[in-house]
Amino acid sequence: MTSRKPLIAGNWKMHKTGPEAVESSRQLVKLTAAVDQVDVMIAPPFTALAQVAEVLRGTRIMLAAQNMHWETRGAFTGEISSEMLISAGCTHVILGHSERRQFFGETDQTVNLKLKAALAAGLRPVVCIGESESEREEGKTFSVLDKQVQNGLKGLLSDDLKELILAYEPVWAIGTGKTASSQQAQEVHAYLRGQLAETYGRAIADKVRILYGGSVKPSNVAELMAMDDVDGALVGGASLDPETFSKLVHYQN
Repeated sequence: MTSRKPLIAGNWKMHKTGPEAVESSRQLVKLTAAVDQVDVMIAPPFTALAQVAEVLRGTRIMLAAQNMHWETRGAFTGEISSEMLISAGCTHVILGHSERRQFFGETDQTVNLKLKAALAAGLRPVVCIGESESEREEGKTFSVLDKQVQNGLKGLLSDDLKELILAYEPVWAIGTGKTASSQQAQEVHAYLRGQLAETYGRAIADKVRILYGGSVKPSNVAELMAMDDVDGALVGGASLDPETFSKLVHYQN
């Protein structure tokens, strides 16, 4: 049995104004107050971070941002730095989400820069990787993931991985209603852990939490979480409703 504590994380994407985010957070705090065997994290939009941080103060729920720039300050109009995120109350940051890669030109190289900047600032990074539908159909899943991991984590030391959370998000399963089967998820997660073990050693690889993301919902979360190498979920749509997200957090009940 693994000693890795499960993590259920909600990525709210471009949803919820400040007041809406505060209300959802308050509900979530009440609904998950009794949970201590699972870590819980939410990633509201930038404009709501500081307000939500106030709601979460003194609770077990962790606060993440959805992205950040690799420089700490400068002429980068529209960007957010690690210092700003920490000042707003964040402890974690999501990097390299497939939507960032698809729509905003994010690459393994920029993910690597952001990852190093996050670690240097003391933010815990959640690094997203995943293959497209065509890549899976062409049998390229493992080669694509291998490249994303090698390039995304380039230059990291074993010690850096203690703070790292990896999120496998097959692009074909994000917001599509399609979900990787629990066996498909386990196969990929086991492969990723094996790759980390080759580079950084088995002891480190066994400590890294690998989340699954892609149409996770109350009806499939328990089956996914039963897999040996699935350590949690990065949830999109199903995290927007506090009641639904709470059911995911309570998947063991």
